[in-house]
Amino acid sequence: MKILAITFLFILSACSSENNSENPVPQNPEVKNYQSYFTGNKVDKITTPQGGICLMGGAAENDEAMKWFLKRADGGDVLVLRTSGSDGYNSYLFNSLGVAVNSVETIVFKNAKANSDKYILEKINNAEAIWFAGGDQWEYILYWRNTPISEAINNAITNKKVVVGGTSAGMAIQGSFYFSAQNGTITSQEALLNPFDTKITISKDPFLDNVILKDVITDTHYDNPDRKGRHVTFLARIINDYKIQAKGIACEEYTAVCIDEKGIARVFGSYPSKEDAAYFIMPNDEIADNKPEVCKPNNPLQWNQNQAAINVYEVKGTNAGTNTFNLNNWNEGKGGIWKKWFVENGKLKE
Repeated sequence: MKILAITFLFILSACSSENNSENPVPQNPEVKNYQSYFTGNKVDKITTPQGGICLMGGAAENDEAMKWFLKRADGGDVLVLRTSGSDGYNSYLFNSLGVAVNSVETIVFKNAKANSDKYILEKINNAEAIWFAGGDQWEYILYWRNTPISEAINNAITNKKVVVGGTSAGMAIQGSFYFSAQNGTITSQEALLNPFDTKITISKDPFLDNVILKDVITDTHYDNPDRKGRHVTFLARIINDYKIQAKGIACEEYTAVCIDEKGIARVFGSYPSKEDAAYFIMPNDEIADNKPEVCKPNNPLQWNQNQAAINVYEVKGTNAGTNTFNLNNWNEGKGGIWKKWFVENGKLKE
């Protein structure tokens, strides 16, 4: 009787074990903090990138400027970083422009937890070109600033000489000063009428290390909506807050500024069929202690200086990118015209 009971228990135990092996306890799948989209050869290719920066105005990409960008990767690997969207760049960069590259990979950050992910850091280290898509620049700053991601990007720029670039928000983060949009966007009218509006969030905290863009703040979508006034207000605030005579680079929506390793900026667009233009903006250095006459909270900005406060070199963008500006000295250009801008009682005038 005792033997039968033991035998029964053994059989019952075996059946239980067998059932457990066929129906294991389900495990929660690993949730990644990013999404990757890959096109091309998965074997890393080491080439010799030429460096440089491509600044794109924010509408559809200018194909000739993007070809310039891809060529500087020297047939290597292109990495697109973004915090929204999906794989829209992959086929465009890999197949559509006629410039051979080894691969294009888009990595979409879902949150800030991906800022030390080993896979992403490896991809940054292996890239010959890094492109920042449009989106929300505050998310880029919030996710990446002072993290292993920004450290790896800057190491790639400085030591590997990768070419970098971006459109819209991806252009807005390129200067050593940048409008972070932490409290949302702001219009030119709002900024000019109150240069201390809480939506004007300008930072100089180290982020992207583009040496040629030291003391530069960029702006995009310059013709839609008009952002000249807010950009000038950014410069006024930098003078007021940091005592630095900063400069500005701006692109209209279908315009691109491509800066080579020698600091020469070429402007791409569809002129003369379209009035695509870029702007290189600087306080007039012939005026001693050039600063706004009135830059106070809840007061319209006044930066007149006898109607000569700001020097602007306006350059039309052509298909071949033949018009240029020298960022080494900020006073030599080809194909553009010099203008004077000033602000009178909260109104920008040219």
